[in-house]
Amino acid sequence: MKNKSIFTAWLLAAALCFVLGGCATNPYTGKSTLALVGRKSLHEESFASYAEVMKAAQSYEETGTRNAMLVQTVSNKLRDAAEKWAAANGNSEYLEDYQWEYHLIRSDEVNAWCMPGGKIVVYTGILPVTKNADGLAAVLGHELAHALLNHGQQRQSAGMLQNIGVAAAQIGVTVAVAQDTKQNTNTAVQSGKAAGDVAALASTLFGTLPYSRSHETEADKIGQTLMIIAGYNGEEAAALWDRMAQLGGSGQSDFFSTHPASEKRAKALRQELPNSRKIAERVIASAR
Repeated sequence: MKNKSIFTAWLLAAALCFVLGGCATNPYTGKSTLALVGRKSLHEESFASYAEVMKAAQSYEETGTRNAMLVQTVSNKLRDAAEKWAAANGNSEYLEDYQWEYHLIRSDEVNAWCMPGGKIVVYTGILPVTKNADGLAAVLGHELAHALLNHGQQRQSAGMLQNIGVAAAQIGVTVAVAQDTKQNTNTAVQSGKAAGDVAALASTLFGTLPYSRSHETEADKIGQTLMIIAGYNGEEAAALWDRMAQLGGSGQSDFFSTHPASEKRAKALRQELPNSRKIAERVIASAR
């Protein structure tokens, strides 16, 4: 009964997506994706959050140095590559509401990120791993891809569906238990709550986390293509994750992780490289 109710809840949640018309086609993948959250409002929230982050990190920002200039150069080339790719697919207007901005922050953290709408931060701690412009392009290509693919929008939309599914599971099982066993109301409500807990766990392990890993893999592929369009060595994308694996980052089993294991990422990128080069050649030829 629990499994049936949970399954029914997810069917109802999926149906809600179509009722609301909450789907959009991405020009970089051609895929239809969840879009229950408006991209404009998401970008506005992102820009406001980014301003707060940069205000707090102002004293740690690195400017005018060789590394700061490298971040600016690589980011600009990748942005140009994204524009060329969108134009080649007849979607130049897709990037109109992106407001690109790039900053280098002094921190030992091995990380970089890009908020929805094109707001980028690179931490100096990742530069020893990227090693060169190609390695940095691999990292930033991946981060830009998250923004270009609207992964933030999709995750918020998926979260909305997840909440609806859990609530529906609780209601469905509460009603079923009350009808089938004629238990008192308190017992039925407790059973419904338990079902909701199970639904939440199941949706995390088999919904949210795999969905996030799917995003990471997708961003790896699109990011690799972006860096090639921008004129960087695509082979460096896999080499970067070889170096990440040596650091131990995301190297364990990826079942309970939102990121694929580094070794898997490197292997997948090498397999995808011929296709990335093919797409890049088409985009570059279209831009001439």
